[in-house]
Amino acid sequence: MTKIADSELILNEDGSIYHLNLLPEDIADIIIIVGDPDRVAKVSQYFDRIELKKGKREFKTHTGYLNNKRISVISTGIGTDNIDIVFNELDALVNIDFENRTIKKELKSLDIIRIGTTGSLQPEIKVDDFLMSEYAVGFDSLLHFYNSEHIQHKNIQQALMQHTNWFKEKSTPYVVEFDKDLGGKLLSEGIHKGFTATNVGFYGPQSRKLRLDIQDPALNDKLASFNFNGLKVTNLEMETAGIYGLAKLLGHRAISMNCILANRPNGNFSKNPEAATQKLIEYTLNKISEF
Repeated sequence: MTKIADSELILNEDGSIYHLNLLPEDIADIIIIVGDPDRVAKVSQYFDRIELKKGKREFKTHTGYLNNKRISVISTGIGTDNIDIVFNELDALVNIDFENRTIKKELKSLDIIRIGTTGSLQPEIKVDDFLMSEYAVGFDSLLHFYNSEHIQHKNIQQALMQHTNWFKEKSTPYVVEFDKDLGGKLLSEGIHKGFTATNVGFYGPQSRKLRLDIQDPALNDKLASFNFNGLKVTNLEMETAGIYGLAKLLGHRAISMNCILANRPNGNFSKNPEAATQKLIEYTLNKISEF
């Protein structure tokens, strides 16, 4: 079996994976990912015990136990560029033999759950509501760097591009779906199921204008009015499409749980975003404890 070159699989001096600074034994089979490194402790505070704390750059990890279930919480930072790092390195930790630098014969699937924040595009999805992303459309180009056409929903992509009169200089959107089995374990009454738009930035790409003019000021309105057989774009954030795409390509199960902090059409923002996000953490952990 061909060995993976040192330049491709980069390990630290202690044998840990390059960016995450983790050894294979450091992570659980259930992984919660959060964007903000400070949110890691806000999740792990509910653990019965914490066995490991590690960090490097924006990537902080706590691994511990909740109701006898081993769980890891890892911060990714913002954006699908960081998702590319985190997902490839998580997969390497479980599916590559670091000593021999070869892919293992038996591959493992991880359960990966994002707990994040987002802004709603639909007036009826209120601030402080929770939303599970059923589909996600990526406005970055991450998935196009991989052989990924077989997991993309091309019919939705084409309809969205036509509806928005998509600017040809921007990356071609890609649409991917959640893991239905894992989603079913986390879903309950009162949780919105949505179609999430993953953007490459927080300001211009999400139609926020401060001093710079925006190429298409009407893009959010176009996204909000899109309807594909009842499927509407519900919210904006910066990671979910990359999470779903790489999880499917690598054989892992992924779900994105979102706390609505802003409602863009109504122009309002959560009065207590920390409390709302904490409630989503508690909800998700309660569901995981039932697995």
